[in-house]
Amino acid sequence: MATAKKKLSKKAKKTKKASPARATRKAAAKSRTAKKGGRVTKTVKKAVKAKTGAKKSGAKKSAAKKAAKKTVKKATKKTAKKTVKKTVKKAAAKATKAAPRKAAAAAVAPVAKKPALPKAPAAEKAPRPAAVRAPKPPRPAAAAPVSAPVRAAAADRGNVYYITTAIAYPNGQPHIGHAYEAIATDALARFQRLDGKDVFFLTGTDEHGQKMIQTAQGEGMTPHELATRNAARFKEMDERLNVSFDRFIRTSEPAHHKSVQEIWRRMQDNGDIYIDAYAGWYSVRDEAYYAEDETTVGDDNVRRGPQGTPVEWVEEKSYFFKLSAYQDKLLHLYESQPDFIGPDSRRNEVMSFVRGGLKDLSISRTTFDWGVKVPDDPEHVMYVWVDALTNYITGVGYPDENDARWRYWPADVHIIGKDIIRFHAVYWPAFLMSAGIPLQRRVYAHGFLFNRGEKMSKSVGNVVDPFNLANQYGVDQVRYFFLREVPFGQDGNYNHEAIVARINADLANDFGNLAQRSLSMIAKQLGGVLPEPGEFSDNDKAILAQADAMLETSRTAMATQQIHQWLNTVWAVVAEANRYFAGEAPWALAKTDPARQKTVLYVTAEVVRQIAIMAQAVMPESCGKMLDSLGISADARNFTAIAERIKPGTVLPAPVGVFPRYVEPKTE
Repeated sequence: MATAKKKLSKKAKKTKKASPARATRKAAAKSRTAKKGGRVTKTVKKAVKAKTGAKKSGAKKSAAKKAAKKTVKKATKKTAKKTVKKTVKKAAAKATKAAPRKAAAAAVAPVAKKPALPKAPAAEKAPRPAAVRAPKPPRPAAAAPVSAPVRAAAADRGNVYYITTAIAYPNGQPHIGHAYEAIATDALARFQRLDGKDVFFLTGTDEHGQKMIQTAQGEGMTPHELATRNAARFKEMDERLNVSFDRFIRTSEPAHHKSVQEIWRRMQDNGDIYIDAYAGWYSVRDEAYYAEDETTVGDDNVRRGPQGTPVEWVEEKSYFFKLSAYQDKLLHLYESQPDFIGPDSRRNEVMSFVRGGLKDLSISRTTFDWGVKVPDDPEHVMYVWVDALTNYITGVGYPDENDARWRYWPADVHIIGKDIIRFHAVYWPAFLMSAGIPLQRRVYAHGFLFNRGEKMSKSVGNVVDPFNLANQYGVDQVRYFFLREVPFGQDGNYNHEAIVARINADLANDFGNLAQRSLSMIAKQLGGVLPEPGEFSDNDKAILAQADAMLETSRTAMATQQIHQWLNTVWAVVAEANRYFAGEAPWALAKTDPARQKTVLYVTAEVVRQIAIMAQAVMPESCGKMLDSLGISADARNFTAIAERIKPGTVLPAPVGVFPRYVEPKTE
């Protein structure tokens, strides 16, 4: 058997020079990573694959030995040399016949059933293009790559809290969907700051990709000019809506290019990037690749992806990321850390997708050049999601892990739309695992907003400008409406009537009127001095206890991004405080029991103070005015200050109405 192995080895070296065998080796090498939805590949028998693999690495030698053993067993009446010749010859012939047929079936068989479809490749276009080689070998590998371990988040990060929005694609103007994500994330960031955390809040714009090129060409400008103009508008929207970001990042920044190229190198050094050819369905709008079974053909004969956006057939050489190697690691992550994805409906969706099997991911393009260049191969620009997702670490100093901001990583939560959950909960953690960077702690996906039940669309004409909403209703009013009206994580509806109802009922009538009536009574009847309370009655103790309980209940809700539950908790106290005030009737007590009136007014002022502190995260300007009216100093407006009761004897400024009713403008 040892003699047969040596002969096999010699024969392998000789056949290396023969062109048919060389073609067979290329086909065999590609068959190892063949995937049915994205690339055109060839398949050969295991014997040829093992024989081909004997060329360089130790792992490949092992495969060759296995093939040799099989061959020798068969050669009971023939010499090993003859057996090898016969095996190679047969395998080469079969590979030549079978590979194009299999490749065509994997790539385009479903399409061939509907030849009338636009952009669908005909069956004859399916055979795999010639093998593509990198201009330079990405990295020389002395040994087989070892998968990077999943690095856990640092155990002790101090009191830091890092939160991000998804970065917006600025090929158009911002709409209410962008505003909704920004104000929700801002409320979460402000809440944590009020709770004493050292918060870093990142937002920005994702400026590369084919959509930007197409839009810029349509407007007669360069992609960079388009990005600069529209990014400024997105930043202006955040400022108009009082979004307290710490950094507004743009992916066209040189610092970001450096960061993305470094994470690429680290993934490449780990053996997770290789070059091949790509053929499959691509959505320019989503900047995403989709498998055949993820697309559908509509009545208009247009093929679309799962988000309803048109897809086109793309064939080009590309670098690939070995996403398939991370399937088990990702499933282990989801199972061992159940709160990694929220809400639960999105977690179930992602786990189902990953269990269905992961294909290697095309991560570069050669058909355009607006993007981050691949290191050592400038013909390629990186696939948008490798570029875009890396902004989360660029924003806190990567690749300089000595940067003062790096202490914020890993992110506590990425707030995103549900349509991009796959990229954040599958691709991003896989990239981080490969690069040996700690994973983000959580991804939370919110739902869509519908205007009177319809999805926003330029063609329908129902796209809403957030600047107009802020001008019409007020910034805090808009912030409150969307965060109270829509359960965060679910889809929601909005319309003019619903916004007006929330403004007038929740803000003007309930919270605003409670504060205004009680503080006006103190101003007029008690000389503007907060009274000293008497002994608390059961009613006083009950409403104070409910107010005191708000903080812990709200913390629990906000720890899992349940913004609506936090606001429901606060407004339950608003409602109960109104009942308390009406039931105690302090206007009548002024004549019948002035001492009791003082206690009721003190208790009401204390409850209003706590409500205003708790609601600052959603309505910072309005609640700030409310706390001004209560004489609360700037350093006594955080959650720590809630435990200390408002001080009797405080001289209060003249009360000012904070939440006016919305009145329909007169039409001529």
